[in-house]
Amino acid sequence: MRRRHFIAGSMAVLSAPWAQATTELPKGIVKIYVGWAPGGGTDVFARIVGQKLSELWGRSVIIENKPGATGALAAGFFAQTRFTDGLNLLMAHVNTHAIGPHIFKAISYDPLKDFAPIAMVGATPHILVTSANRQGATTVREVVEECRKSPGKISFGSSGTGSVQHLCAAMFNTAAGVQSIHVPYKGSGPLQTDLIGGQIDYSFDTMTAATAQIKAKKTAAIVQTRVKRAKGFPELATMDEQGFKGFDVSSWYGVVGPKEMSRDLAAQINADINKVLAMPDVVARFDGFGVEDGGGSVDKFAGFMASEFKKWGDVVRTAKITEEG
Repeated sequence: MRRRHFIAGSMAVLSAPWAQATTELPKGIVKIYVGWAPGGGTDVFARIVGQKLSELWGRSVIIENKPGATGALAAGFFAQTRFTDGLNLLMAHVNTHAIGPHIFKAISYDPLKDFAPIAMVGATPHILVTSANRQGATTVREVVEECRKSPGKISFGSSGTGSVQHLCAAMFNTAAGVQSIHVPYKGSGPLQTDLIGGQIDYSFDTMTAATAQIKAKKTAAIVQTRVKRAKGFPELATMDEQGFKGFDVSSWYGVVGPKEMSRDLAAQINADINKVLAMPDVVARFDGFGVEDGGGSVDKFAGFMASEFKKWGDVVRTAKITEEG
């Protein structure tokens, strides 16, 4: 089911930055397509950016939710549609543009050729968590030892087959030289419930999903997955610091356009998104979600997408991951 939400733009903004730019935005409706239901992380970040772009551009921005297939439904629709009016954008995600195309046969789009990269919105780390009541490992090295002592018996939950949590655990297995059980769920909610209850042992869940339960002391954080420590968890060590050199996993978000979008238009939108990401209130809200490292040039984002596509393709092939799990 498709849900449409409007972000009101103040028509009083007569001197919006795009009005003086060399490349003017296309006339018509502005839409940002999101491949998840309202309320999820990708949707929330799209709304934050969309609201600010609305204010900058002096026109309404519509958030168009097309949930399904871990974001691939919206991405596939966007890639196949030849838009004839307005400005149409898509919130890209690591699942839709780096992982899913390597796993799911139904995905027919090319994430590097069928979209125009515009801007990186940000990335959030994942956190290796376990139940606060579980007796056992408190460091990643102890988790490795536990997996070695009980090969194929220690369970790692994920929000679904092909999710970042799934791939992160597979990457951990390869790096540590261990075997574990993958337990897929339909989202982080049921995953967290079973983790707290002890039905599964661990999960590399997103910082966004894991933080509330960690702060409530229902789960315990062991390590985080980006190379540098997130502002929200400055005391929590990274996998890289714990001996897994170069281990770098994040759920990332970006904005892309139709592949026909001109370079000049992509650069103009990129400049405006960079302005949005530098706004103090946006920085504060993103910090609360653990979203960091947004912004930069079109080329920087394009290069990042290409490197992520290759990285996760290598992980999928090495771990022999299929859509059956």
